[in-house]
Amino acid sequence: MIDAAVDALRRDGVAGMSFTDLLSASGAARGAIYHHFPGGKSELVVEAVTRNAADVRARLAELPDGSPRVIVDEFLKLVRPVVQESTAGSGCAVAAAAMSASDQRDHEHLQQSAAAALGSWVSVLAGRLHSGGIDEPEAADLASLLVTTLEGAHVLARAEGRIDSFDRTARALRALVASRYPD
Repeated sequence: MIDAAVDALRRDGVAGMSFTDLLSASGAARGAIYHHFPGGKSELVVEAVTRNAADVRARLAELPDGSPRVIVDEFLKLVRPVVQESTAGSGCAVAAAAMSASDQRDHEHLQQSAAAALGSWVSVLAGRLHSGGIDEPEAADLASLLVTTLEGAHVLARAEGRIDSFDRTARALRALVASRYPD
């Protein structure tokens, strides 16, 4: 159910995510939702955000060691196919939770979960960049820029139906990093 919820969030956002579709996609029985997620939809969304965040964090942790240029280049290669999926209507499950228009209490809970997820991605990237030779504050700044690039690229790719904006941004990032951190 959690994997189905991640997929539904990427496609439809929180508001468009229906239990009927989740049950169909996961093969779970109707009673399973409230058995496993007594807090209902918001609890399931938080679990989906947590799972998606962990999956992304693991992929980021696998980026190769190297100079900032290598790390940024490998990050951009890693996320390009994900951004490409956005041209067909996909997106980021974590961003969907952050942008949720649920009632205020649930919205704050989902927003906190999304903030923690995105922050964890920045933290992993900052650690990789720091190990590549950048001091910690600068590594955190560049890591924030990379995550912001990814999230903005999702929106632009979905809106435009192509990833030209991502490719231009990737070229600019590579040039910026090369000028700032020559090997």
